[in-house]
Amino acid sequence: MNRESPERTKLGRLAETEQVLLFAVANQIFAVAAHAVQEIRSTDSLAGTASEIETSHIPWVRHTIKRGQRTYYVVNAASHFGLPVTRPALLLIMRSSRTAVLIDRIERMAAISRIYQLPRVFAGAERNWYRGLAYADDRVVPVIDPGAFLSAEDLGRLERSAESILSQREVQGTVRA
Repeated sequence: MNRESPERTKLGRLAETEQVLLFAVANQIFAVAAHAVQEIRSTDSLAGTASEIETSHIPWVRHTIKRGQRTYYVVNAASHFGLPVTRPALLLIMRSSRTAVLIDRIERMAAISRIYQLPRVFAGAERNWYRGLAYADDRVVPVIDPGAFLSAEDLGRLERSAESILSQREVQGTVRA
């Protein structure tokens, strides 16, 4: 009989788990894969570095921030999820997208062993927002798809809007002889 050592069994379980960051928006708890978050910043540290978007066709995006050579669009998570507007204290800068997400607070890190499919009751836009549901902290939490805050179409619209504003400023700044 070939039995695995306790260390190997333990390592096998660890390989099956996913580290997530549990965070709150308007007293609702969400989870996002820890590896999807590049940086966590206080909103206080962003004073003066965020630029307001003058005309955004996406109501949950009102600002951009620049980190190095990259511009991130700031998504207000409460507005995005249709929750009561809060005063967010933290910004999650996502790793593989040009999205930064305003949240209220971080609950903690957790390891989840399984993500369950969304029930059919999730029938609207939330089917795109969530990877599924997980059990963490003795409750079921939605696991966010980090790429779903802004679709490729949304990013294209934001880029076109930014380019339009820049070209209008250039035209207004020229002097005719």
